[in-house]
Amino acid sequence: MQTMTFLRALGCALLCQASLAAQADPLSYARYDQVRTRDLQLDLKADFTQKTLSGYAELTLKWIDPAARTLVLDTRDLAIAKVQVRDSRGAWQMAPFQLDAADAEKGQALRITTTGQPEKVRVYYHTAPGAIALQWLTPQQTMSGKLPFMFSQSQSINARSWVPSQDTPAVRFTYSARIEAPAGMRVVMSAENDEKATGKGGWTFRMPQPIPSYLLAIAIGELEVRKLGPRSAVYAEPPRIKAAQYELADTEKMIKAAESLYGPYRWGRYDMIVLPPSFPYGGMENPRLTFLTPTMIAGDRSLVDLIAHELAHSWSGNLVTNASWKHMWLNEGFTTYVTTRIVEQLYGSEVAQMGVQVDQEELAAAIKELPAAKTALVTRDADANPAETYTDDGIIYPKGAWFLATMEQRAGRKVFDTFLRGWFDQHAFQSVTTDQFIAYLRKNLLAQHPEVMPEAELNAWLYGVKVPAGAKPVVSPRLALLDQHRDAWLQGALSTKELGMDKWIAIESMHFLNDINGRASAAQLRELDQVYGVGKSGNNEVAYRFYLASVNAGHDVSAPLQAFLMSVGRQKFVVPLYGALMKTPQGQQWAKDVYAKARERYHPVTQESVDRLMAAQIP
Repeated sequence: MQTMTFLRALGCALLCQASLAAQADPLSYARYDQVRTRDLQLDLKADFTQKTLSGYAELTLKWIDPAARTLVLDTRDLAIAKVQVRDSRGAWQMAPFQLDAADAEKGQALRITTTGQPEKVRVYYHTAPGAIALQWLTPQQTMSGKLPFMFSQSQSINARSWVPSQDTPAVRFTYSARIEAPAGMRVVMSAENDEKATGKGGWTFRMPQPIPSYLLAIAIGELEVRKLGPRSAVYAEPPRIKAAQYELADTEKMIKAAESLYGPYRWGRYDMIVLPPSFPYGGMENPRLTFLTPTMIAGDRSLVDLIAHELAHSWSGNLVTNASWKHMWLNEGFTTYVTTRIVEQLYGSEVAQMGVQVDQEELAAAIKELPAAKTALVTRDADANPAETYTDDGIIYPKGAWFLATMEQRAGRKVFDTFLRGWFDQHAFQSVTTDQFIAYLRKNLLAQHPEVMPEAELNAWLYGVKVPAGAKPVVSPRLALLDQHRDAWLQGALSTKELGMDKWIAIESMHFLNDINGRASAAQLRELDQVYGVGKSGNNEVAYRFYLASVNAGHDVSAPLQAFLMSVGRQKFVVPLYGALMKTPQGQQWAKDVYAKARERYHPVTQESVDRLMAAQIP
């Protein structure tokens, strides 16, 4: 995008969002109806001995309310040393501040009192060693064992634990940074990364596009980089870099496929970093530097749909962002739909179709297990406790995608693609709400094609607790044939060797293992492992599902399962496995023993989840 066009877009985004109510995001203390961050400058030093980042954050502000004289920032466990404001002569002056009482979920409001409305404010601080966004790994917890490692995870509201900020997706800002790190370690951020940088004088970064705080990201460690394409590269620890380069070889093809559907990639480069195993998620769509779990490295590129998903966020989520986490389906539901379209374009409709069917089946299973308030795409209750009413992650991804796919089927792909690309183009670099999407939908699709989504059905999709009755599930002929073989195998009419599991692709194995969970006997699972080595699969999605089914069937997989739990920190795998183990007294004790050894290897976000799980189930 040309510079002038970009500046106009940024200005429009700020003005368009200024009318949002102060507490439109109940998870933030920031009064962004009064003042907004336009730019952030970080100057920080990483201390691996103390496990802290220390220095200052300089915020450039846009004051909206002429009467406002207080800047309120979100913090969590930050030690604030001092605050300065820059006066009209360009001199820095001390400013009074106070920290409110801490809230267990939201942290503390930092209230800075100003004289007038200064353009710039500096906050000097250091992070806590246990900052929830940051994980500090010892050399022994890395692949080479030579140097320590640190990485962040800011989503959803954890940026405030390492940067004092208006920590809400409603506020977008550009940023720059200078980071000091120990010799021999490379620093990378969700910004422009110079492959040839040496770090002499500090590692410097610039993010020229405005982003919300949850997309602030940093990693420091022994890292190498390999080129993937003209605008893409991968960073990883030296022992993993070759495998990462191989696994991600199709990245440029994916970028081109996405661009052909939804317009130009607007972030310059699409680089990735494969993190240590303790990274709590499959991927995090930090712009210009997607963070990835090593569990996606299967050796055969069978899990590249994860890359397609994180890339798709470059349009849905990063470019057009939910204004608060109440509207998270606008990020994840859209991205799941776009992912399917990218996969279809690259690998064919049969593979894409199987993926959608598995997603929809897992959605049906999740809906059965969750309270009704957690199964709508969005809640109407603006004042409800977000922790109690925000939709579960397992719902918004597939249900949001199914909603969009339903409209595509009825409107026709050509019409719907034009509609969706217009949504991205018209709301680029803005934060949006469900109401804004509904208004755009009515004006740009339903006004011309009302039959696509009647009002009652629209409400059912968005606010209803189930999938509307008119939704057509995807049925893959390939998976339908597999289901026949599954049923015959479960009934003993088909031998394990006749299943032919060694000829399946990953999504078929995942579908099969999902379906036999709770139905197959311990003996059947034992034989399945003996014939096909499922428990030793290099595909972590397959291995996880086999372990889960085995635990539920009483099949002893303690040795490989312990190795898995000790080496993998991805919440999607770890939390359900501990949850299944906790259902029996014997499993509880074993889970406690393993977790006592594995806990330090997990990211604080994962620790928090498993701690809560065990506290709820152990007297």
